[in-house]
Amino acid sequence: MAEFVHITTAGSAGRIRRSGIAARSQGWAGRRGVYCMPVVPSFTLTYQWVRELRRWKPGVLVAIHLRLPDDEPVTVGRYNVAPDDVVAAQAVARVREVDDPRGYEVFVPRAIRASEVRRIRSVPQGVGWRHMPDAHGRRPCPCPYCLQPGMFKVARLRNRLARDDL
Repeated sequence: MAEFVHITTAGSAGRIRRSGIAARSQGWAGRRGVYCMPVVPSFTLTYQWVRELRRWKPGVLVAIHLRLPDDEPVTVGRYNVAPDDVVAAQAVARVREVDDPRGYEVFVPRAIRASEVRRIRSVPQGVGWRHMPDAHGRRPCPCPYCLQPGMFKVARLRNRLARDDL
């Protein structure tokens, strides 16, 4: 049995405990399913998506630990690259073998049943990367899509980027 972690809001925890995780996310092929990350020996890598997801989901996030059969069809890959179709056991092995697994994700193309949920736990809200792995030392993209009006410290960042371009 392959073990995975799904990150979601704390307000959803009770519903997930009772009825599982609904297939609300859309994958690369347009299928509906659930994004998750394999449990790996490193705490930081297992919960790497927490800090990035905090940008888009208000409130406290929790980790939903789930266990899937080894032969469950899933997709695995980096978040900005087309994923590969594999089974759950191969997805865990692939993420563990990669030198830098930051940014990897697994997509299960179906809903997760309540019987597959093993544990719901709180996690530190600052674990992981923000914007993209290895973002430190890179200049942020100044386009209006990446730096949306109203985001935290966007005006200050745009002014700094404009001064640096002179």
